[in-house]
Amino acid sequence: MHLSIYAMFLAISMILGYVEAQLPTPIPIPGVKLGLANLVNILMLFSVGPFPTAVIGFLRIILLSLLFGNALTLSYSLSGFLCSFLMMLLFKNLLHFSTVSVSLIGGIFHNIGQVFMAAYLLKNTALWYYLPYLLIAGSVAGVLIGILGGVLMKRLKPFFRQYF
Repeated sequence: MHLSIYAMFLAISMILGYVEAQLPTPIPIPGVKLGLANLVNILMLFSVGPFPTAVIGFLRIILLSLLFGNALTLSYSLSGFLCSFLMMLLFKNLLHFSTVSVSLIGGIFHNIGQVFMAAYLLKNTALWYYLPYLLIAGSVAGVLIGILGGVLMKRLKPFFRQYF
């Protein structure tokens, strides 16, 4: 039963990632997006646990990169996910932060991980000047995803209680 639920989470996160890639960016800053697929990460992290969340997150990134991306998008996405996931896990488990706070941390550290990887791969330290703009956008996106995640957690509590 858990496998089919994890597959559902993977499918939902891939659909959200694909839909978001098709939407026009409201802010003319490359790389800025809401991070709808991260909604699944928040739901899973708070209801299912860290290991399944990490597996589904990595699978989503790999599959979406194979279908619609390239080696650079894969490396940027993986570095952003790894950085944000580890920090979200730390803030959730050790400091007992809420979904909004954990998502905010995730949005911030996702951008830090991506800029680090881009600066490393492109051997261009000037990319760090881009970080403040991404941090603002990541903070706003993180808060919005965290609020939505909190609302969904309340609505889906009976489902999670029944299966996990």
